[in-house]
Amino acid sequence: MSLADPTASADDLIKDGSDAGFMADVIAQSRIQPVIVDFWATWCGPCRTLTPALEKQVRAAAGAVKLVKIDVDKNPAYAGQLRVQSIPTVYAFVDGQPVDGFQGAVPESQIKAFIEKLSGGPAVNTDVEQLLALGEESLGLDDLGGAAQAFAHVLTMEPENETAIAGMARVYLAGGDVEQARQTIAMAPADSKNAAVITLRAQLALASAAPTGEAAALEARVRADPADHQARYDLSLVQAASGDLQGAVTSLLDIVQADREWNDQAARKQLLVVFEAAGLSSDIAKDGRRRLSSILFA
Repeated sequence: MSLADPTASADDLIKDGSDAGFMADVIAQSRIQPVIVDFWATWCGPCRTLTPALEKQVRAAAGAVKLVKIDVDKNPAYAGQLRVQSIPTVYAFVDGQPVDGFQGAVPESQIKAFIEKLSGGPAVNTDVEQLLALGEESLGLDDLGGAAQAFAHVLTMEPENETAIAGMARVYLAGGDVEQARQTIAMAPADSKNAAVITLRAQLALASAAPTGEAAALEARVRADPADHQARYDLSLVQAASGDLQGAVTSLLDIVQADREWNDQAARKQLLVVFEAAGLSSDIAKDGRRRLSSILFA
């Protein structure tokens, strides 16, 4: 069965159906691609909300599904056969059979997920997405208890959700429990490409790499001897471990600019870890990569 018709125009995707045309418009057409049937009526208030949202998402699916709208007052036969007891009621047909459906005016995000699931696209678990967003928001507000609750809830539904695993690890790290953060992030695959996992692992690497000593003492050594690259490198580790990633980037770039080959390019390699800890799409990483490029290719 073809799940998309790239040649279909917007008018072809949505049509007003009838009992007389049901076999051709729904049953026969659903053997070619999924067909959504919207049972509605002119007097139905929720229908006036649902139908435009359905039309919008069907058009956005770009030919993956079609929509047939049936006024139950004028066309009661198939609504009766399908036991439509309240409206709006939506059914999805595939290969001539109803395979899914819902009743009432649901949120547009749920309509989108319904269509994506029907057409073979990436179905979205809106509960999980909302909980992950709540966890992020709670972390941003330093509400570690709220963040932990949100991420833990996701893991009860999706135990292998890597973003939630990283979220829980971040909660432990923010609370000062580095060892528990390490144990938690170990639940994610070693070769994970998840951005949150990569960032958290880099942050843990920075935390464990920090040397003993005060930043002030290292800064004094650097001022006394700007060519003391080891002191500047150690300073960058202390800065990164304390959360001053921008300061760590500057210290490491100073080493690269003075001697890019120092200690087997240790400063350049450490920069990559700092970029990952900041988030590869963060302003710190973007600015750092730009500054590094200007040094290397000057």
